Amino acid sequence: MNEAATPGPRFRRVLLKMSGEALMGDREFGHDRRVLRQLAEDCAAVHAMGVQLCLVIGGGNIVRGSTLAAAGVERSTADYMGMLGTVINALAVQSVIEQHVGIPTRVMSAIPMAAVCEPYIRRRAVRHLEKGRIVIFAAGTGNPYFTTDTAAALRAAEMGCDAILKGTQVDGVYSADPKRDPAAERYDHLTYLDVLARDLKVMDASAISLARESSIPIIVFSVHAPGAFARVLRGEGPHTIITEEALA
Repeated sequence: MNEAATPGPRFRRVLLKMSGEALMGDREFGHDRRVLRQLAEDCAAVHAMGVQLCLVIGGGNIVRGSTLAAAGVERSTADYMGMLGTVINALAVQSVIEQHVGIPTRVMSAIPMAAVCEPYIRRRAVRHLEKGRIVIFAAGTGNPYFTTDTAAALRAAEMGCDAILKGTQVDGVYSADPKRDPAAERYDHLTYLDVLARDLKVMDASAISLARESSIPIIVFSVHAPGAFARVLRGEGPHTIITEEALA
């Protein structure tokens, strides 16, 4: 028997954080069917590796609280509207994962809405993961003034995740926007303090600080590259890893 051909995953339990805008594909609003199916297939590949998987998805493809606040909507109301957008995305992703790849999935909302999903209860969420279900956390932290990045770091800490995977539009963290600056440098490794001191906009400062306090590494990769999620978990492919100490 030859079992050494493909390296196994580096982590037992992970949280994938991605923006709502990532679900739009080439559209200007809503969901792209191709992107949803690719996400489902990538999650299925990770699930097949024996990794327990949970997700946090933003709501910017539906409504952005910060944009509404700038337009004159009261900030707390705007943020709650943004949270409802994340629930819409979570339900869409749940449906596609279950129908397209057949993996049981649970949506757990920080704002109770029993008709469409479960309320967030930490011990129940852990049990879902242990039973091999994918868990999607929706409605952020349930509080205004906190981003879904902070919600992702909070849920990762509560679930005892070994890593946060941040799926972005590019294949790692760069010194500048690589789409605007061809000379931008991609970093293979950064510390939490590097990200904060250089204001690199990977995740907001609260999320970075919480990940640091919980000693959860953050791995940044391109969510649009098919199969990249599983490759990164095996330590392959381009990505940036953020930890407490610089790697040797």
